[in-house]
Amino acid sequence: MPIARLGGMLSLSGSVLRALSGSPAVWRRELLLHCVFILKVAALPIALSVAAWGFAGPGLQAGGFLATFGSVDRAGGFMVVAIVREFGTFVTGTVVAGVVGTTIVAELGARRVRGELDALRTLGVDPVAAIVAPRVLALVLMMMLLDVVALVFGVAGGYVASVGVLDGGSGAFVDSFFRNTTALDLVASIVKVGIFGALIGVICGFYGLTATGGAEGVGRAVNRAVVGCLVAISVVNLLYTQWFLAEFPGVNVLR
Repeated sequence: MPIARLGGMLSLSGSVLRALSGSPAVWRRELLLHCVFILKVAALPIALSVAAWGFAGPGLQAGGFLATFGSVDRAGGFMVVAIVREFGTFVTGTVVAGVVGTTIVAELGARRVRGELDALRTLGVDPVAAIVAPRVLALVLMMMLLDVVALVFGVAGGYVASVGVLDGGSGAFVDSFFRNTTALDLVASIVKVGIFGALIGVICGFYGLTATGGAEGVGRAVNRAVVGCLVAISVVNLLYTQWFLAEFPGVNVLR
């Protein structure tokens, strides 16, 4: 069964790519509407979650550890590892999967069990091109933007902890952060969440299109989609980070 589901997701991925390479008129309006929807429902939860963790995690805990050795001025550099490379991207992916992904599954699943998707096919409308493809593209694009929001608020939370609570120097924090931040870090972070967006879109689209069993079946599809998204995000996050550090070992040096 898992292999069959994986095959179905890969097939859906191909259909999405073909749909996006076709006429934009088919999916342009849905793309714009879903981009706005993603920003409305996900931006604030991501900003608050990452800011709180940046304050409590790398800010207070790691900053307190560095302060023990008189190195609280290095806290800014640690933010690159904790926020830019790891937690900012992970929170962006998980929040979007929980808030936006569930909506996609519920919407598609409801249409599926009511027979609306079959009716669209009868009318010559491809549900993948008209509904799924624009949502996948919107997830990829908006998650890249939301990742930047997460990075800004996460670093701001760490700054408040390091400077406002641990009495570190503002200039030292900023200097350490920018000395350890490279263009590669930012690009790698944005590309990673773009991959997360594609995964969320395809996984949620697949479970929504294959939902059966009425309202109860839609609920099961939502649950399976969220679990699948979290597993996929965790695995890809691990593999991507290991590849990045192996390919560019210089970024792992604390300056």
